[in-house]
Amino acid sequence: MRDLVLVLGDQLDLDAAAFDGFDASRDAVWMAEVGEESTHVWSSQPRIALFLAAMRHFAENLHEAGWPMHYRRLDDPATLGSLGAQLVHDIARLRPSRVVLTHPGDWRVLQALQAATAAQGVPLDVREDRHFFTTPAEFAAHAATRGDRGLRMEFFYREQRERFGILMEGREPLGGRWNFDTENRRAFSSDGPGFDLPQPPRFAPDAITREVISLVRERFGGHPGRLDSFAWPLTRSQALQALQAFVTERLPLFGPYQDAMWPGEPWLYHAQLSAALNLKLLNPREVIAAAEAATRAGRVPLASGEGFIRQILGWREYVRGIYWTGMPGYASLNALDAHEPLPAWYWTGETDMACLRDAITQTLEHGYAHHIQRLMVTGLYALLLGVEPSQVHGWYLSVYVDAVEWVELPNTLGMSQYADGGLMASKPYAASGQYIARQSPHCRGCRYQPQQRTGERACPFTTLYVDFLVRHETRLSGNPRMTGPLQQLRQLPDDERRRIRTQAAQIREDQSRAPSVEPDPTAARHAR
Repeated sequence: MRDLVLVLGDQLDLDAAAFDGFDASRDAVWMAEVGEESTHVWSSQPRIALFLAAMRHFAENLHEAGWPMHYRRLDDPATLGSLGAQLVHDIARLRPSRVVLTHPGDWRVLQALQAATAAQGVPLDVREDRHFFTTPAEFAAHAATRGDRGLRMEFFYREQRERFGILMEGREPLGGRWNFDTENRRAFSSDGPGFDLPQPPRFAPDAITREVISLVRERFGGHPGRLDSFAWPLTRSQALQALQAFVTERLPLFGPYQDAMWPGEPWLYHAQLSAALNLKLLNPREVIAAAEAATRAGRVPLASGEGFIRQILGWREYVRGIYWTGMPGYASLNALDAHEPLPAWYWTGETDMACLRDAITQTLEHGYAHHIQRLMVTGLYALLLGVEPSQVHGWYLSVYVDAVEWVELPNTLGMSQYADGGLMASKPYAASGQYIARQSPHCRGCRYQPQQRTGERACPFTTLYVDFLVRHETRLSGNPRMTGPLQQLRQLPDDERRRIRTQAAQIREDQSRAPSVEPDPTAARHAR
């Protein structure tokens, strides 16, 4: 064998650089399902099923095309427990001259594969992941040009718009503006999104996926989440169907309602394409091209088209740059010195706070929540409570089907928890319960009142928000974007501050007393 070409679970792309020069007479593909990828964090059942089913569909396509394949299944008793151990074993058995790999999306995985090939004395050719618009080196060069001005996504995004000619008219942005955020913050009226809300395509499990679902239920039944409604796109053809449906049916109203929430409506006008993108079933260029074409043709308002393209060309590329320029140290950042435990009900949804109950229940059911639910509900509460950032990171990486560490970690530690001290976001995304009341009807049916800071019916978000400002007043006083909130804080009478701090302390004590929800040790044992 000449080359053993490694394909990881988030690299399901025949155009990947690892396949350049592939010769079926001399090379072979290697894929492995190993228990550690489901147990290094307590991965939810939907997340495990998505990766395994997508991998098996991709391998089936390669097999049908006649590509030489070495595929290790999780339910094969001979399969070892980790990627590194399995690769060491298979290099010794197959004796390739070289191992070829597209750059992984996880620093931990890269280290394991480098160690495995080094242990066997086989060269490892790690190739740039050209799925993305920018490389880590290009992002590092951008960061260097910013210097003392600091990194900001907005400026990076504008550079990419100009560089790739996306939504541009000559040297100017289409419509004369770079940013339409002010148009894209609407909430639904009291009637909600309405009965004509288009539903995204759902893909009924085929034989391969049903087999995976049975395996996950057997091996990982103690893990969080459910599989009753599992219907994600798992192949390239399904992903393309999902893209077309989104651009045609939901993108026109995505912009104005992208920050809105509604109980029992997990999808709304969102794309649900992030998992397909992160598995590499879709290329971001084709996704952006479809959105831009619809925008230029007048089928999609510019505010919606720009708002969606910003998520991919801006945030998605930006967080990857933050990740690879900051790892491995980025993962341990904790700028706000937060050390509270993650509440146990994050794994069950059993809380009397209506917004959190809805977001977490939906997450466990589908492995999905949209960006405002993640940032301004589950993430916001953890930030205000003062949860250890690594625990928040572990939860997000565990429960969402689109979670790969390169994209999840900076979004969680930087954007949501401000653990990087402002590298990712210009200020903490801290708010009271009144933000949630503006963007959703959750507070109408909740026992807590978002405008109350103390008392039995005080919203914990609101109490903890003021407490957050008090605890971090000195740290945040130099941030110009925090001037308004801190000025309002200083107008609070001392006795009101004391009552708020006392109630916040009680909330933390009550959370810490709640029974813990521990990972099922038998799940990890069965996986091995």
